[in-house]
Amino acid sequence: MRSFERIGVWNTAFLGDAVLTLPLLAALHTAWPGAELHFVVRGGLEGLFAAQEGLTSVTGFSKRGEHRSLAAAWSFGRGMARKQPDLWISAHTSLRSAVVSLATGAPVRIGYRSPAYNRMAYTHTVDRGFGRYDEIERLLRLLRPLDREPRAGAFPWPDLTLPPAARLQAEELLGALPRPLLGVHPGSTWPTKQWPVEYFARVAALAADAGATVAVFGGPGEEEDAAAVVRGAARPSHQVVNLASRPDLPGLAACIRRLDAYLSNDSGPMHLAWMQRVPTLALFGPTVRELGFFPRGDTAHVLEVPDLHCRPCGLHGPRRCPEGHHRCMRDLRPELVWEHLAPMLGV
Repeated sequence: MRSFERIGVWNTAFLGDAVLTLPLLAALHTAWPGAELHFVVRGGLEGLFAAQEGLTSVTGFSKRGEHRSLAAAWSFGRGMARKQPDLWISAHTSLRSAVVSLATGAPVRIGYRSPAYNRMAYTHTVDRGFGRYDEIERLLRLLRPLDREPRAGAFPWPDLTLPPAARLQAEELLGALPRPLLGVHPGSTWPTKQWPVEYFARVAALAADAGATVAVFGGPGEEEDAAAVVRGAARPSHQVVNLASRPDLPGLAACIRRLDAYLSNDSGPMHLAWMQRVPTLALFGPTVRELGFFPRGDTAHVLEVPDLHCRPCGLHGPRRCPEGHHRCMRDLRPELVWEHLAPMLGV
């Protein structure tokens, strides 16, 4: 087996995509435990992986900011070339990603076969297998040219190593709250993926009435959704607690780890929940399992409206429902969701 001393892994997609890359990183660390392992992520996600076991460095790429242009991408890649990577693996299919890969000068560069320009940017390409494999397996296929792809179903679990500061933040925010503790996250980057906030509010009220404490989370830009859930629940503030934008991203992951159950849209934080083996109920509307981004494991469950002819309506879900009714989410009634969630909380 070929030896590598400095490995770069590139995935500058969304939060969930970066989390799903953890098994690939673990497989590389197992295969070449003495190698430096450098992870490049979307700008703003660096802190989540800063303490990750096996990683030498985590670098943010500002794809909507200073690194937006192809010239800036080339310059970024030349900066990574100073680390002298001898293996570069790209899990992203954009032209910018291909430009960075070329600029690193790594003698072995692996990416997906499509789009066509990838065949000029990478020394080895693999079929992504979209529609045939889930995303973790698609990522692990990038190890195929190295003969290190794990056998089907045997991927390393995506364990996340959190820094002490994140665990301390979670203790400060959640440590005094009575259990059982339900976390809800009503936000999403994609509006059609969002379950109505009034439905989240109804479930929060039902949970509080059953004796649970509800922590409402939200990232930057999601504060109003979180506040609407708290207002709609109309329960005392010690029963339904607004934590929107209070923990940073590592702190959010640490908070989620302490929950008894988690209710979420199909979103990045959903992946932070199931991969930490927190009982997770995910609500899927415009997306479906066949796209490959479902939560994994025995503690994860998905609710969806079956037999809607319009599902899926895109890889992420469009800004607005193409049919104008948003039934994929609105038909998931709060009482149905609570029926599934209550046993997970033990109430």
